[in-house]
Amino acid sequence: MPWVSRKLLASVSGLRFHSVIAGTKAVVLRPYQESCLEACVDALKKGSTRIGVSLPTGSGKTTVFISLLSRLLPPAHAPEATRSLVIVNSVELAQQTADQARRLFPEWTVEVEQGKHHASGVADLTVATFQTLLRSQRLDKFRAEYMKALIVDEAHHAAAPSYRRILSRFDPDIKSEDTDIESPVLNHRIPILGFSATFSRHDGLALGSVFERIVYHRGFLEMIKEQWLCNVRFTTVRANIDLSGVTVNARSGEFNPTSLAHVVNTDVVNELVVRTWLDKAVDRKSTLVFCVNLAHVAKLTAAFRAAGVDARYVHANTPAAERKALMESFRAGKFPVLINCAVLTEGADIPNIDCVIVARPTRSRNVFAQMIGRGMRLSPGTGKQDCRIIDFVDSQECVSGVISSPTLFGLDPSVLIDDETIESLEQRMAALEEGDAAEEKPGSSVRIPEPKSVTYIDHDDPFVLADQASGDPSLRNLSRNAWVCCGDGIYVLECLGKGYIRVMPSEEANDEGQYQAHYTPPTLPKGTAFILKISPFRKSKKILSAATLVEAIQGCDTFAQNKIVPGNVGLGLLRTAKWRWEPATAAQKQFILKRWKARKVLAAPDGHGKVLPASDEGLRTLRRGEAANIITRVKHGAQARHEKRQKELAKAALAAEKEVRRRAREDVKVGLLSAAQ
Repeated sequence: MPWVSRKLLASVSGLRFHSVIAGTKAVVLRPYQESCLEACVDALKKGSTRIGVSLPTGSGKTTVFISLLSRLLPPAHAPEATRSLVIVNSVELAQQTADQARRLFPEWTVEVEQGKHHASGVADLTVATFQTLLRSQRLDKFRAEYMKALIVDEAHHAAAPSYRRILSRFDPDIKSEDTDIESPVLNHRIPILGFSATFSRHDGLALGSVFERIVYHRGFLEMIKEQWLCNVRFTTVRANIDLSGVTVNARSGEFNPTSLAHVVNTDVVNELVVRTWLDKAVDRKSTLVFCVNLAHVAKLTAAFRAAGVDARYVHANTPAAERKALMESFRAGKFPVLINCAVLTEGADIPNIDCVIVARPTRSRNVFAQMIGRGMRLSPGTGKQDCRIIDFVDSQECVSGVISSPTLFGLDPSVLIDDETIESLEQRMAALEEGDAAEEKPGSSVRIPEPKSVTYIDHDDPFVLADQASGDPSLRNLSRNAWVCCGDGIYVLECLGKGYIRVMPSEEANDEGQYQAHYTPPTLPKGTAFILKISPFRKSKKILSAATLVEAIQGCDTFAQNKIVPGNVGLGLLRTAKWRWEPATAAQKQFILKRWKARKVLAAPDGHGKVLPASDEGLRTLRRGEAANIITRVKHGAQARHEKRQKELAKAALAAEKEVRRRAREDVKVGLLSAAQ
């Protein structure tokens, strides 16, 4: 690539273990950190200039990207490009990054651009918050022609419009929604390097609009196994919460905080959180708790204090000086519990945390990993041996997609765990997989050939002709008469112009049976009703209650034969009555076509065969009995119920597909990123 000079990169030969030289003291990088740097260097050599790195919390991302900057030299055709810019998303991260750079490379000039801190714009390394850089007068001092590299920490935010507005000033291929921003004209490409513990977004914004590829990924589970992160003990508690009524953000798929707080922030649940901590983690020195919102923070803090626990809290509105003092005290172990809301999810470097309580359910694997990752840093100096993770699950188990400790290992979310390690959870998962494999022993079952096609019959559709358009194939086993199903457990027998009998599930609390039946006499002609001065609509009357559908149908058949159509006339009710096999009348076809709208009908009575459009040709072979059943079902609401059900199914399918896409966005893999990712 002409944009990337070979002299852009410092030689990395012989630096396998001692890759960073800070003054006279060698900084030893971990093997995976070296592998990460090699992957970045290799990608830059091959011409990629916008690359991403996925490393878990506690893996030393800051050390990695500062070390990477030390290896980059100005391009030969742009020797003036000697400066670097690191973009972070919080005050704490800005100060932590600057301090780490000064420790590693004391010979560098390192400055901070944030709030009251004004950088000169000419330092070797400047660390800036993106909020500050959104002000054009603060961003203008960082001239693109003098930049050798740009780092984006917590890079999963980089696809946001605010970030793209900044990054578009350094790379013409990154587009901003602001039309007033001019793309830079440079004689060299500036490497833009993104680092994150969760290199994906759950809100659908495409990271591929900023980064070309992910060049390195490492998950926290393998880091724990290799003992680069501390051991973890998991405890999951079933709480008295019902998440089924909690609203979900249509874009991100995450619970809406206000709605979630109504369920989680209760005295009962808060008391459970405190009791669990007292039972499982009272011996822990530094516990970090994650809440839903500020009200939840306040109530849960009060609950801990009521139990005699020195719990303190921090949130976005905590003054900077107070927050700094609070964090320093927590790092020093001066109090045992720190409660927060969306402040310490990212960038909090507090190695002594030895317990994390997730008191707020989430549907984002990324958010869950960020929260529990706060406690996974090694801290041998404080005597930390492991970190206990405590999370709370829905007692109703009726909401899909909720992330918990069991789901991280592929276990069912209803599985409760206590004091489990990664090894024990993986053993449980392996045992389940072995059990599934044992059920499928070779030769234990007859091989069934794969079907070439599958035909489904939607009996709820009133225009499907299967089983004489009865709507329920099982009716032939219950009665000889031409009953039809109208959906929602409603069954109707049309009584040859003498009214109809309707069976439906009982809605009365004191009803003796599960089903009840009503008979409705036929409607009077309007002229007759006018002469008699009565309503043409006749009042229905209850004829029976029954414990089962079979008893209800049989009882109604007896009532029809004795009271409505006695004698030989009642033979017309039979499914096999001669008139039912005659061609449908013109009036029947006209009614069906009117209600059919743009529907299709299966021509063959068994539900299979050629599909014809709604037309006279499509109804040419329709019989009177089939037409009568369709008309009865339509008049009794079958069409409306079917269409409502189809809309619900379509909505559910769309939601399921959206959930699959949302989860897929949280999977991080090394390779190219598309504009849709």
